[in-house]
Amino acid sequence: MLTATMTDASTCLAPVAAANDDDHALVRASASGDAFAFEALYRRHAGRVHGVILRLVGHQHSRAEDLTQEAFVRAWQALPGFRFESAFGTWLHRLAANTALMELRSRRSAPGIDNDEDAVDGFGTHDTAGQHTALSMDLEQAVSSLPPRARAVLVLYDIEGWKHEEIAEALDMAIGSSKAQLHRARRLLRTRLEAHA
Repeated sequence: MLTATMTDASTCLAPVAAANDDDHALVRASASGDAFAFEALYRRHAGRVHGVILRLVGHQHSRAEDLTQEAFVRAWQALPGFRFESAFGTWLHRLAANTALMELRSRRSAPGIDNDEDAVDGFGTHDTAGQHTALSMDLEQAVSSLPPRARAVLVLYDIEGWKHEEIAEALDMAIGSSKAQLHRARRLLRTRLEAHA
C-alpha cells in the first residue's frame, strides 16, 4: 500500500519536474539570445503572471497588460543572472509581483492620488442620490476594491504565500504594518462579502 502511494505521488510530481526541466532548458536558450525560447516561456507563464499583477493593481485591465509586458521585458533582461536556485516560474512570479508593487509605490507617492485611508472612506457610504453604494460583487471584485496597500498585502500573503518579512521589504513598511494591513484587508473583505451575500 505504501509503495502504491509513493508511486502515485511520484507520478503526480513527474509532470512538475518535467516542466521545471523544460523551463530550465528554455531559460538557458533564452539567456543566450534565443527569442523563440523566450516566446515559449512567455506563452507558458503569461496567464499566471497577468493574474497576479491584475489582482495587485485592482483589476485595472489595461494597466495589468502593460505591467505584464514590463515584467517580461525585465525577465528577458535579467535572465543571464538567473541562477537556477528555484523554479523559473517562482522567480518570474516574484519578479512580476515586484513590478506591480513598484507601480503601487509610485502611484502612492504621486500627487493627487488617494491614499489608503481616503480609499476606505468612500466604501459603504451613501451616494449623492441617497442610495447605499452598490457593492454586489464576487470575491475577485471585493479584493480589487480594497485599498492598494491592504490589497497588496492580502494578495501576497494569502494568495502568493509570501512571508510578512518579504512583504514588508517589498512595500517598504514595518513587519508590524504588514500584519496590521493583512488584518485590515481581511476585515474589510469579510465585511464587504457579508454585506452582499
